[in-house]
Amino acid sequence: MSLPDSLPIAQEDWNQTPPAVQAVILAQAEAIRALRQEVERLQGEVAELQEQVGQNSTNSSRPPSSDLPGPPKRERTPSGRRPGGQPGHEGTHRRLKPVEEVKEVIPVKPQKCHQCGHGLAFEDPAPQRHQVTEIPPLVSETTEYQLHTLECPACGVRTRAQLEAGVPQGAFGPRLQAMVAILSGEYHLSKRQIEAMLLDFFGVELGLGSVWALEQTTSKALTAPVEQARAALKAQPVANVDETSWPEGKQKGWMWFAVTEVVTVFLIRLSRGAKVAKELLGETFSGVVGSDRWSGYNWVATQQRQICWAHLLRDFEALILRGGVSEQIGRALVFEAQQMFHLWHRVRDGTLDRASFQTQMEVIQQQVGQLLRKGAICDHPKTVRTCCNLLKLEAALWTFVRVEGVEPTNNAAERAVRSGVLWRKRSFGTQSTNGSEFVERMMTVVASLRQQNRNVLSYLTAVCSAAIRGENAPSLLPDATVVSQTTS
Repeated sequence: MSLPDSLPIAQEDWNQTPPAVQAVILAQAEAIRALRQEVERLQGEVAELQEQVGQNSTNSSRPPSSDLPGPPKRERTPSGRRPGGQPGHEGTHRRLKPVEEVKEVIPVKPQKCHQCGHGLAFEDPAPQRHQVTEIPPLVSETTEYQLHTLECPACGVRTRAQLEAGVPQGAFGPRLQAMVAILSGEYHLSKRQIEAMLLDFFGVELGLGSVWALEQTTSKALTAPVEQARAALKAQPVANVDETSWPEGKQKGWMWFAVTEVVTVFLIRLSRGAKVAKELLGETFSGVVGSDRWSGYNWVATQQRQICWAHLLRDFEALILRGGVSEQIGRALVFEAQQMFHLWHRVRDGTLDRASFQTQMEVIQQQVGQLLRKGAICDHPKTVRTCCNLLKLEAALWTFVRVEGVEPTNNAAERAVRSGVLWRKRSFGTQSTNGSEFVERMMTVVASLRQQNRNVLSYLTAVCSAAIRGENAPSLLPDATVVSQTTS
């Protein structure tokens, strides 16, 4: 038998070894080799399982709600201060309404001196103002229309009167219809809760079927303004996008959303693929897309993307958990990210001009690039994969440095989705396409109006009134300039 290269035995000794012993040695060597491979495999599995156990919302894509209870994940040095407002803090106080806006002013004067009892009859030029705000008893108003049917004395034909323009064909007016939509679409009350609230607050008796019918009527009335908002989105210079799961019936769907300076738009579809991202943004979108590294956005040119640095920080924290070279690279990347955020915060608060920011960022960009290249050739497969993937998108890490108006994080989209996540947790999604359309349209309306500081109830009442009169719904866009851009 020939001597394997892996055995530490001299050739001369091997030749003198009996064949039977050689066979035993070779069998043992093969067994040792197999055991070593098994140990390496198990060590890899243990390392991966340990990494999974250590995952939380700070080092993975898991939501904060999945974190286990326990001590803070990042140790902080105690400040020594007691919780709450600190000494010297002015606090926030309720702003008094102007006198001309209050319903009634009641002067309250002391009749006599609290010290000696002498009568008082003077005026205080600057009395202390104390305002009490109350809601008067709310009772719904019902208007009855009696449609007479009269017989023609000439031909005998009977004619019944028709409702005037602007009078609802149904049993409920536009403001009540708008309130039902808001209670469901913004405050996410169940249909039974809406039924109970309208009865308790306004004395309105409304069946569960009527709640659903009013939601659908409002959804239909919102078709045109929501479509206009979607068109406006596709013309914006920057859009932050994300997606989250949304069940529709027994199927797994996804809620997509995009936040721009003008509007926020939501879509619910049964796909998480690129085709929905193209539907949301438009296949010819020419602005910058802020997002995570989900492959559904890979069709967007790298120069038009901004990868979220909040997600990157979680990736870097995951490197640290792996120990060894991965940990060294991860800690160095976290340090560079912290330096970057420090500079960015100074740009936002005006203490650092953009030109100086771009100059100082050159060093950080070089350091991050070198660290990623080091990680791409290290001995940890997952670290290699992470760093290689980031290097493919390296230009998209720094779009916010060269393009003004772009944020380094996708926090705008993360904030927008919270309302949708809470709605999903309460309702477990929707049961039909019509239900999903109501959700996406109401989410679009509420989010867009809130960012424009417009009153949601006033807007929805106007939309419902316009639908009853057969008129065009008011725009979701903030001004005529944006309207002309989207319709030209």
